Amino acid sequence: MSERRVAKKASEKLALKKEGEQYFDYNLLIIIIFLMCFGLVMLYSASAYSAQRIFGNDMHFFMRQAAIGAASVVVMLVVSRIDYHWYAAVALELFVVSLLLLVLVQTPLGVEALGARRWLQLPGGFTLQPSEITKLTIILYVAYQLCRQGKRAYTFAGAVRILGIGAIAAAGVLFLTENLSTAIIVMLISVFLYFVVHPKTKPFILAIGAAGAVAALAVIMVVNSAGSGSGFRAQRIISWLDPEAASGAGAFQVMQGLYAIGSGGFWGRGLGNSTQKLGVIPEVQNDMILVIVVEELGVFGAIVLLVLFGMLLYRLMFIAQNAPDLFGSLIATGIFAHISIQVILNVAVVTNMIPTTGITLPFISFGGTSVLFLMAEMGIALNISRKIELK
Repeated sequence: MSERRVAKKASEKLALKKEGEQYFDYNLLIIIIFLMCFGLVMLYSASAYSAQRIFGNDMHFFMRQAAIGAASVVVMLVVSRIDYHWYAAVALELFVVSLLLLVLVQTPLGVEALGARRWLQLPGGFTLQPSEITKLTIILYVAYQLCRQGKRAYTFAGAVRILGIGAIAAAGVLFLTENLSTAIIVMLISVFLYFVVHPKTKPFILAIGAAGAVAALAVIMVVNSAGSGSGFRAQRIISWLDPEAASGAGAFQVMQGLYAIGSGGFWGRGLGNSTQKLGVIPEVQNDMILVIVVEELGVFGAIVLLVLFGMLLYRLMFIAQNAPDLFGSLIATGIFAHISIQVILNVAVVTNMIPTTGITLPFISFGGTSVLFLMAEMGIALNISRKIELK
């Protein structure tokens, strides 16, 4: 009997000790590292040929991404130690800085590549893409404003204020860097955060219906004016509607990507055995890298990758649901929205479900700024998880 009492007291002490103990989402950390490693393997496989042909070094893109990836892991771990409440005090300043960086793209500091002016030149031959920073700052600033506005955010004036912030950021990305895809993502993040806190869903359903009608009308107008020398975005819509007819011009990349997906089958050709990466699909290591994943690893490989993203989003949803306050919950929700929107749009583009845009696949596509600030977002999410108390 005495032994039972001793065991009972010991268990009670252990329970009291664990009460209030901080949680850390190691599952999220493992998934992030796994995605990073998977991305590096696929990046080398997709870019080795073009890197050897252009730079004389088949590991050119891989080494750059690996170096930035290693630095990004350090950034993530450092950021995970910074109390996320600090961002509430500097959310406005960070938002303004991101807009100023977009303005700098139009100065002599801006760099043009592949017909687009979207980067800033940094020392050491590195470049910075300010639009990637805007994705992070819009999450922080909209989350801060929603907490600050409280119930006032549900009013018409509150909606104009919150969605106006997203519209300003999206307009800056669109007009200063001519990056429509990122502008759409920035605006959708703002709408998603506002949707999460709003008590009614009917206005959003009506808004989605109106947006769909406007998009359909725009497509009809583009098709009717197909022969009037419309711009490159209109050409992308026309190529999307009839890719085979435009396979020699606007739809070449999409058609070759579909060939790669079709030739991969369920199990794929085998890692490294893609033929479409051999100079057929231009810049395949960027937004079209998923087609190489499917060609080499098959539909099975794509399913595994999407399951990994699903697990990542589940952990972010868990953190958002268990965050100690609304601000932390909204930040985690914003990060969830960013990654889910970008993954969905990238998959939709490579399968020709929507017109071609330059949307990269998170953690997988080549891009130093993208990886760096994605990992910064993951660091913030990990810090929020630190504040979850075990009970």
